[in-house]
Amino acid sequence: METKNTSSANVLIIDDEQGLAGLISRILELEGFHLFKCYTAKEGLKTLMLEDIHVVISDVKLPDINGIELVKLIKEKKPYVEIISLTAHGTIADGVQAIKNGGFDYITKGDDNDKIIPLVYKAAEKALLQLRVFNLETRITGKYNFDNILGKSKPIREAIDSARKVAPTDTTVLLLGETGTGKEVFAEAIHYESKRRLQPFVAINCSSFSPELLESELFGYKAGAFTGAVKDKKGLFEEANTGTIFLDEIGEMSLELQAKLLRVLESHTFIKIGDTQTTKVDIRILAATNRDLQKEAENGHFRLDLFYRLSVFTVNLPSLNERKADIEIIARHYLKQFAGKVNARIERMSDEFIHVLTQHQWKGNVRELKNVIERVVILAEKDTIGVELLPIEFRTTHVEADALDLESIEKQHIYKVLSYAHGNKTEAARLLNIGLTTLYRKLDQYTIA
Repeated sequence: METKNTSSANVLIIDDEQGLAGLISRILELEGFHLFKCYTAKEGLKTLMLEDIHVVISDVKLPDINGIELVKLIKEKKPYVEIISLTAHGTIADGVQAIKNGGFDYITKGDDNDKIIPLVYKAAEKALLQLRVFNLETRITGKYNFDNILGKSKPIREAIDSARKVAPTDTTVLLLGETGTGKEVFAEAIHYESKRRLQPFVAINCSSFSPELLESELFGYKAGAFTGAVKDKKGLFEEANTGTIFLDEIGEMSLELQAKLLRVLESHTFIKIGDTQTTKVDIRILAATNRDLQKEAENGHFRLDLFYRLSVFTVNLPSLNERKADIEIIARHYLKQFAGKVNARIERMSDEFIHVLTQHQWKGNVRELKNVIERVVILAEKDTIGVELLPIEFRTTHVEADALDLESIEKQHIYKVLSYAHGNKTEAARLLNIGLTTLYRKLDQYTIA
């Protein structure tokens, strides 16, 4: 009778009739189940939270809390737990109501006790499956939720708070921000903190395809629709059905495709290439762009009606230059991540290194910072990251901003000449009109790579 190790499940019995609770406990222990017994609902709820319970067997008539209401309380606290209600002959209606409240099933007291064994096996199997799904859901949302978006500055917290409010809804969201600000990270967090989190999340960059190819990717096609279409192909809208689709760089979409997208937003239907029938989907649409879509619409490059449908709720993502206070936090995160990948013992970043990062103008935003940290980790040979590992344009910009004394000016000039000579020290020494030995001494003095 045992399947999938369900006899290893933990069963909690809640019944003020101690004799009956003891009898059921002995029957199930012989089957290999692990048993817990409580005689009041409050004791049962406490045990539920302290122990890893999978199945609850509860009387519908308890001295402190109605057993039917108890079903609701258990499901609220641990939704994967299954509840079997015990009813007397005159309270079968209560058992039916308990099922309506989320219970697994009910059994009448006085029936052949062997009936409870297969019932508990079925409940345990369902509970263990639901627990695996619950744990998977927890891991997924833990990885992609808003708490994992790095930064404590006011601009990023405002963006997170705004996105978090709209996440549980089915509202279309338009994410606005420069390239590299993390628009897809926000889209994933919105999806995984929504009711669709266990359904597909599909992302596509609209700028990566020609208009014709993008149409077939989004909407799919029927066999014979064009040369090479030998069989039906599902589009991404269909793949994302019941879930979320994220359309990155929506501003790059052609006007013809924009009209088809508008239909999806309005009616949740579309027509595949080469088809005559409509396909209906249940999806949430998230979009992102680094363009001013309203201005694009005014210039005739984007449909104004589509803009209004997409921008029902907008989230503005700040550039990295607008949240300089977060640069060190983000840099330390990626330093730890990349050092772990290459098994490097890198314990800190020098103060000067952090200062240079905060002074830099990050045109590529977080994505650029991530790439820079990956580069310096690869080059690092010590446990401390210094400015000498940064690309030379970082060091030159930094010196130009701070060059007030003669030593700084000399250091800046050596940086520039080395950059001009593409790192060739012999050529740099010739241009500086100093000996190669003198140049090496200066490089060591100023810790220039």
